[in-house]
Amino acid sequence: DLVRSRGLGDVYKRQVPKDLEGFYSQKPLWSDCEGSNSFARCGDIQVPLNWAKPEQGTIKIAVAVNPATNPGTAPYLLMNPGGPGASGRDWITENIDSLGTERLRSHYNIVGFDPRGVGASTSIKCYDDNDLYDFLYSASPYESGSAKDLEYARANISSFAAACLKNTGDLLGHVDTSSAAKDMDIIRAVLGSDKLNYLGFSYGTLLGATYATYFPKNIGQFVLDGVVDPTANPADDSINQLIGFESAMKAYLADCIGNVKDCPFKGLTVDRAMDKVGSDFLAVLEKKAITTSEYDRELTINSGFTGMIAALYSKDSWQYLTQAFNEFFDPANQDGRIFLLLADSYFEYDYESSGFSNNGNEAFKAITCLDSRESSDMAEMKAQNARALETSKVFGKYWQYGGLACEGWPFDVVQGPTDYSAKESPTIMVVGTTNDPATPYKQAEHLAHNVLANGWLLTYEGEGHAAYGMSNACVANTVDDFLIDNKIPSKEKTC
Repeated sequence: DLVRSRGLGDVYKRQVPKDLEGFYSQKPLWSDCEGSNSFARCGDIQVPLNWAKPEQGTIKIAVAVNPATNPGTAPYLLMNPGGPGASGRDWITENIDSLGTERLRSHYNIVGFDPRGVGASTSIKCYDDNDLYDFLYSASPYESGSAKDLEYARANISSFAAACLKNTGDLLGHVDTSSAAKDMDIIRAVLGSDKLNYLGFSYGTLLGATYATYFPKNIGQFVLDGVVDPTANPADDSINQLIGFESAMKAYLADCIGNVKDCPFKGLTVDRAMDKVGSDFLAVLEKKAITTSEYDRELTINSGFTGMIAALYSKDSWQYLTQAFNEFFDPANQDGRIFLLLADSYFEYDYESSGFSNNGNEAFKAITCLDSRESSDMAEMKAQNARALETSKVFGKYWQYGGLACEGWPFDVVQGPTDYSAKESPTIMVVGTTNDPATPYKQAEHLAHNVLANGWLLTYEGEGHAAYGMSNACVANTVDDFLIDNKIPSKEKTC
């Protein structure tokens, strides 16, 4: 009895509006999941397309449940791996052994879902694979920041947005994080849980913080790891990421120079090595694409920068970054293949089949543009450009005109909560890594100490994006003790 769908009366203690009762009391059909994890069970849960007007129709949310050691009596733990656009369902069916610890997986029936717009749920569709490849990998043929370059960028995003609207329809206006967080409460109820236990990584922390805002009394054990600050404005969020990736790059360079025999930056200081990255890698790609030995594809400034950034998410990938720079800097046989493969990994592109494994890239754009966007006013974009260049003289050049990313999107921003304090919630554990490139540590500090009314901060002194399940026993034991036994140190902890 892995999936205990019990119905509305058993699980929802307060009045549900009549137009939502059918969603909360539904009993989905469950079957064995397809995928490498043959023990999981999968099903579709119906939610409103438009939470403000449930009568407008329904969409499906794809859910997978991995059994605990004793599934019939075990509690549920809902997880989200990030993105936005990442598939929680696939994580359960294909990567469950990499989630958390064996202790966690034994204790909980772990639930993964594809948020609205993502994967096997009612999903976003924009381009075919060839057009999407061009959109993500190709680079402007014009000088960066020139009038023609900006015109090229505007035309690109306009065509993409038009295709999303044509191929997705009304759903495109309802994939915001607030709606996805409300979907999570229906999942909770349908699974027969009075409280929602939750583990969210990266974007999953924004989803979790939003749920806590709407349903603070429904919270059980909550862990948010690799924090997206829900109170940061888009311009500040962009600069925070720029700071994070430059810091991670400098940490990689310091390690490479000091510890790696074949490091291509040997003999340089970290600052001089950063200059070399700018002059001998990024500036070269700005002028022309580089031929690679992988299926005759070219490495552009877009795919090169993406591949470099992708390797900074985990210290385990630094070895590939060293190999990539060595091949690129080889005067006799320059090759950008490793950078291209790193970009492929980031975009989840299979170069052998010439296709993307999921719709995560399209969902990412659709969700982020609906949640928030930088100003596309030219004066404000130029001020933000200057701020980026002041923050990082090397990376800042490639952090320009962020306001164009969602300019002219066919739907307005959906306003989320104005107060994320979740005052009536129990303790929420927040996990932050001191040199996290994608979600800088100060965001975890801010969420735990200044936003949440009942936040508790666990600090991991180290590298990489998110910490739980990344082989640090101190972090793993602290999180497990909280999620499984509701035990938490009297004082905030550093690992």
